[in-house]
Amino acid sequence: MKKIALLAAATLLSACQSTTPTAKVSLDGEVFYLQRIALPPSATLSISLQDVSLADAPAVVLDEQKGPVKGQVPLPFHLSYDPAQVKPGHRYSVSARIEVDGKLMFITTEHHAVQLDGKDPQPLKIRVDAVR
Repeated sequence: MKKIALLAAATLLSACQSTTPTAKVSLDGEVFYLQRIALPPSATLSISLQDVSLADAPAVVLDEQKGPVKGQVPLPFHLSYDPAQVKPGHRYSVSARIEVDGKLMFITTEHHAVQLDGKDPQPLKIRVDAVR
């Protein structure tokens, strides 16, 4: 009888345990451009990880990093995402832009696909091109 009571109590306790949140996974990389020019101190970098699956809808941002540029290219970045947000069959991409005083100077012009399956090469190398 004690064994049944103990088993019932253990079952109830295990059912009451809260599930721990999923640990975030990260993508690390660097943004670069080919022009041989230095960025001014007022330059800012914006980089985002997006779900770009739907062609007729805005991309869903999983994570974004924005802030002043520290140093010169290559510019390091760190993006984190919850693996529970990754949906089978969806397409994901990383994009970047560099602005100076609110004016766009560089932007990604190529699709930088990521699989978000833990096998993406790191550090990611994201090239941005000058805006004319």
